[in-house]
Amino acid sequence: MNNNFYTLENRSIIYVNGLDAKEFLQNIISNDINKVTENSSCFASLFTPQGKFLFEFIISKHKLGYFIDCEKTQAEELYKQLTIYKLRSNVEILDLSEEFVVGVLSYEKYLSIEGAKDILGYTIKYREDPIILDPRNKNLGARLIINLEKLYLSLKKLNLKNDKIENYYTHCHKIGVVPKYLNKLQNKLFGIECNYEDLNGIDFKKGCYVGQENTARIKLKNKLSKRLLPIEIIDGLLSEEEKIYNNEVEIGKVLIDGDYPFALIKFLDKNFNKDQILKSENCSFKICVPEWLKI
Repeated sequence: MNNNFYTLENRSIIYVNGLDAKEFLQNIISNDINKVTENSSCFASLFTPQGKFLFEFIISKHKLGYFIDCEKTQAEELYKQLTIYKLRSNVEILDLSEEFVVGVLSYEKYLSIEGAKDILGYTIKYREDPIILDPRNKNLGARLIINLEKLYLSLKKLNLKNDKIENYYTHCHKIGVVPKYLNKLQNKLFGIECNYEDLNGIDFKKGCYVGQENTARIKLKNKLSKRLLPIEIIDGLLSEEEKIYNNEVEIGKVLIDGDYPFALIKFLDKNFNKDQILKSENCSFKICVPEWLKI
């Protein structure tokens, strides 16, 4: 059994509490907050009014409110955005990043814990702390949200050992899920182009939310022609904002460069071939299509 544990130092915890917390979140996020219970968590996003990507996060129940597990580079902006939407709602928004830490354990290890179920988003409590089977894809493992002071003892009791976070990032990238640098995507693509429907992050049956109109229009009118896809570098380096060509036709643009690159790709274009090795001025690479993606 894989007993590795990854402490996600690039994650933050925002806590939304108060009498109106549930209605407040329901009116702004892309998923249905009613899915979040003591035994279930969900993946969701916050879009611009035009449906462009702003933030993504995992929401879990905590006492009378909700934990929002988000990327640290986005936490401050997300906190400010939630505060703007708060208006007169009876809602308290707290940044608990100094108190809580987020970590990941393997899917197999999660299933070995008493009470665990093989259901995406299923949430159990271990010594009062939530362990969540990642609602996006079970191969991403399970997330533990825990008070920093309790972390060492819980890892010892669960027989978990810390591993290099880069191994988890590489694993996410190989699966086809952005592991970091989400701030580089803000306002550069529609939320639905981030594959959130396939990652269980958009509910098309819920009521209105910020950006819902354009998101629903793209879905219902079959206008989805671009998707965020991982890049496998064979040799060299790609640069952020670099355009991708094949047969002298532009088929995409690099949005995230570095060790875990992603590009927005015109996946329906006849010039796109997922099996083809592409070349730019300084790089040879392939565009990967994850197994879970329905295209």
